[in-house]
Amino acid sequence: MSNNNYIIREIEQQDNAAVESVIRACFPEFDIPLEGTAFADPETKKMFESYQNSNDVYYVIDRDGEILGGAGVKPLEGFEDRVCEIQKMYFSPKVRGKGLGKKLFKKCLETAKTLGYKQCYIESAPQLKAAIHIYEYFGFKHLNAPLGNTGHTACAVWMLKDL
Repeated sequence: MSNNNYIIREIEQQDNAAVESVIRACFPEFDIPLEGTAFADPETKKMFESYQNSNDVYYVIDRDGEILGGAGVKPLEGFEDRVCEIQKMYFSPKVRGKGLGKKLFKKCLETAKTLGYKQCYIESAPQLKAAIHIYEYFGFKHLNAPLGNTGHTACAVWMLKDL
């Protein structure tokens, strides 16, 4: 899937450092806590290795070899096996506002359906207003409490959608 020189593709091992860099750069920019979030998540350092099961996938946005963002689909930890989570959706400022977040998010939802999930869960930080707007646009509903056991205790926005 491309948009001009942008390609959305599955993560490759050589993308790990670039994906980690994009994710970590968003935290100070949006004043998101470092503990209890993806910043401190051990998977953030090894994203390729963390998405190698038959029921998960991580996509990156690649422009001429430069990784500018990504998002993944994975089973919701500690919850029903028919519920997935869209995880670690972060973007470089270079790619924001170009509609690629919506394209990537739509691809994740389509993948979740293909993988057989019945519901999709999202956790976010309230500071990520543009991301929350995308979730609402796609029909996600706000929850009063978290689901599963993601370990992201600093996330205060929880949303769910039937697929």
